[in-house]
Amino acid sequence: MRHTISVLVENKFGVLARISTLFAARGFNIDSLAVGETENPAISSMTIVVKGDDRILEQITKQLNKLIDVIKVNEFNDIEHVERGICLIRIGLNKSNRNEVMNMIEIFRSKIIDVSQSSVIVEVSGSEDKINDFVGKVVPYGIKEMCRTGVIALHRGQSVIEGK
Repeated sequence: MRHTISVLVENKFGVLARISTLFAARGFNIDSLAVGETENPAISSMTIVVKGDDRILEQITKQLNKLIDVIKVNEFNDIEHVERGICLIRIGLNKSNRNEVMNMIEIFRSKIIDVSQSSVIVEVSGSEDKINDFVGKVVPYGIKEMCRTGVIALHRGQSVIEGK
């Protein structure tokens, strides 16, 4: 099962290493990891996506909550939330496919970041499914290079930190 976990941590040196070691020690491969400061520079938010057994994930959540630098842990699978990712993708262009590629970019409401004679760099943002669909559609045109962010997520409604 796929699990999306949010971990609010103190923005200190070594916190990411301790948390990733915890996952590795339990035999969980992290599928996606995004880390960044929150509105408070002393706090960082980590969004971690893993696949695994519910029972073991419960143990990891308990272990995360024991770490000194961890402020709050939430598993988004149990609450309403919004998830997004970003993908930058360089697609090969030539005279015969230029219009088709441009149409695909427009259909997916993507954004052209850079254009050269032989390629275009596109930013696709949205759900994991949307990004996967776009990538699948442009494979025939030739993907020259691609880079994806990890998933980021926020709880719908009130803030999980302060009930805001």
